[in-house]
Amino acid sequence: MSAERGADVVSTGARAAADVPVVAEVRGMCAGYGNVAVVNDVDLVVRAGHVVTLLGPNGAGKTTTLRAIAGQIGLRSGEVRFAGRATRMPMHRRVRSGMAYIPENRAVFRSLSCRDNLRLGSGGLAAALAVFPQLEKRLDVPGGLLSGGEQQMVGLARALSRRPRLIIADELSLGLAPLVVDELLAAIRSAADDGAAVLLVEQHVRKALTIADEGHVMNRGRIALSGSAAELVERIDEIEGAYLSLATADEG
Repeated sequence: MSAERGADVVSTGARAAADVPVVAEVRGMCAGYGNVAVVNDVDLVVRAGHVVTLLGPNGAGKTTTLRAIAGQIGLRSGEVRFAGRATRMPMHRRVRSGMAYIPENRAVFRSLSCRDNLRLGSGGLAAALAVFPQLEKRLDVPGGLLSGGEQQMVGLARALSRRPRLIIADELSLGLAPLVVDELLAAIRSAADDGAAVLLVEQHVRKALTIADEGHVMNRGRIALSGSAAELVERIDEIEGAYLSLATADEG
């Protein structure tokens, strides 16, 4: 089973949502750093109310793909479309237009209190606490003294409180306990259920697929496999053996 650009497409299940509005779309995207191309010919679509997860080994190009879509790095070729229009806007303008980008390094100001960190989001303190009510007991704690899970909750709550149209999240669970990971992913799923489009990179593959609608497996800078989350779960042992145990020298 093959498709354009060489990706192994599991089935046409993802097409069932063709009538759902497209929030972000990538066409033939090539991106990298300096003179080095890290990702090549990437095509993907993220629809309103859907979680799309991007899977793959370390160095496959997942983070580079997110950075290019978010506008943190430029494109070598191809295009990124947001809300139906091709865009080359820098990241801060995409954020103003309804995008939220949660990077893998926890975006917390260590010297500010948890309260002030949450207030930095344009959604306001009350909206942020509605995402993770347990943070209310930690409002006066400096960001640098919060646990890793709490720091990630602060960053995610601040982003989700704005009710963004597009959420791009990179490795929310890095170094965190399984129960915290479940809470973070549940918040992501809830945001999608409220209408947001979500593009998620996640190292806990099986957990990611439980909240996702569809997924793409990247290898060596290209999408190697695509399908609905249910279809990928059916082939998870094969996918883990063929792709997720690999490592490449490419920047990820």
